[in-house]
Amino acid sequence: MTAAPTSARDVPGAAAPGSADGPHARVVLTVASLAFFLITLDMSVVNVALSSIRADVGGGTVGQQWVIDGYTLLFASLLLFAGNLSDRVGAKRALAVGIVVFTVTSAACAAAPTSGTLIAARCLQGAGAAVVLPASMALVREAFPDARRRARALGVWAVGGAVSGLVGQPLGGLLTSVDWRWVFLVNVPVGVLMLALLTAVARSPRRPRPFDWAGQVLAVLALTALVHGLIEGGHAGFGTPLVLGELLLAALGVLAFLRVQARVAHPMMPLGLFRARGVRIALPVGFAFMVGNFGNVFVVSLYMQQHLGLTPLHAGLVFVPSSLVAIAGNLASGPVRNRFGVRPPVVAGMTSMAVGLAGLAATVGLDSVALTALCTCFLAAGGSLAMPSVTGVVLEGVPPEQAGTASAVFNTFRQVGGAVAIAVFGALVSGAFVPGARASFAAAAVVLLGAALLSLRIPGRAAA
Repeated sequence: MTAAPTSARDVPGAAAPGSADGPHARVVLTVASLAFFLITLDMSVVNVALSSIRADVGGGTVGQQWVIDGYTLLFASLLLFAGNLSDRVGAKRALAVGIVVFTVTSAACAAAPTSGTLIAARCLQGAGAAVVLPASMALVREAFPDARRRARALGVWAVGGAVSGLVGQPLGGLLTSVDWRWVFLVNVPVGVLMLALLTAVARSPRRPRPFDWAGQVLAVLALTALVHGLIEGGHAGFGTPLVLGELLLAALGVLAFLRVQARVAHPMMPLGLFRARGVRIALPVGFAFMVGNFGNVFVVSLYMQQHLGLTPLHAGLVFVPSSLVAIAGNLASGPVRNRFGVRPPVVAGMTSMAVGLAGLAATVGLDSVALTALCTCFLAAGGSLAMPSVTGVVLEGVPPEQAGTASAVFNTFRQVGGAVAIAVFGALVSGAFVPGARASFAAAAVVLLGAALLSLRIPGRAAA
């Protein structure tokens, strides 16, 4: 069941400051979409610049890896904290703080004189991104209280991620041809624009409560250990003492965190969030989506460059058709969800992703760029159709005052899924590439097929 309306903001069609019937909803959607575009872009655009960065500031292979992993580590580890912060200080204020941190640290990345300074700035940039993501989702929840309009809005919001996939690699190659520092400097004017637009958005409600410091510390500790353990496991092997120790620490941290959340008066992640059936299903579906999506981009990028010998720019162009499909799918997701309910687009989307991954597993040895691009289109079509509906399930299954926390939990599951995919698939392709890639795609297809079967339990029209 969905949460009962608690105010006019939650009644479908009711006017509220910044709602779909108010004057600021389009501004909210523009800012939220730009924010999603920017933080997603910085997960991909930097890859193309790594060789130039190494030549300029040094750092070696390990330094190159941590330019990427430092961002991912802090982004995933701080999402729960950031979602909790958004609910307490208000989504608008949290989003402004996150944009400021992201913009300032982007400038710091561009000005970095050494590899160590760049990695430190990238970590802080990931922290800013962690604040931006749940706050932007919560702001959309506030601005579009009507479920049908919110479904359309979430489809538009998700286009930001699809566009970043379309332009990420080519834009990175273009900017790097001028100077790798422009890969980071390009964020600054966009950040300033978002802050200017945000001044026109109505103030979000604040819900100050005592801070759950024990829960915050345990969540950050557990997630940092988990994500770092997965990253290092992909590099050094999952049997090394450091990796095993970090994964054990993560498991103990999660158990301690859940125990604290069950006992404290004001938990950072109320366990009641998981009472909604739709939310319980959406979390593993989001995890599976990232296994398929990140696994696809990671392995296909390596396949195009290391196995087929394409340049980074040409490898990026292979993803252009699938990115265009993703944009169309995101825009269609809202009308499809409103016409058929939540379950059909999610089941069809997860199935399409499984088909695309099975196609990649079957054709990876044929060395065909065209077949690879075709299979990635099945992945893009499925993911773009399903994810806005799954996101809607999460936001509609909780009271509005918990939207930031719920979106953070959802995106934490997603980020861990991406980290697992890159770590495991990276280990598989480190030996014989084609057999490893085939095993990676086949494993991801099984995970997505499982998600499709699980999605059959989502109520057809109810969000939870």
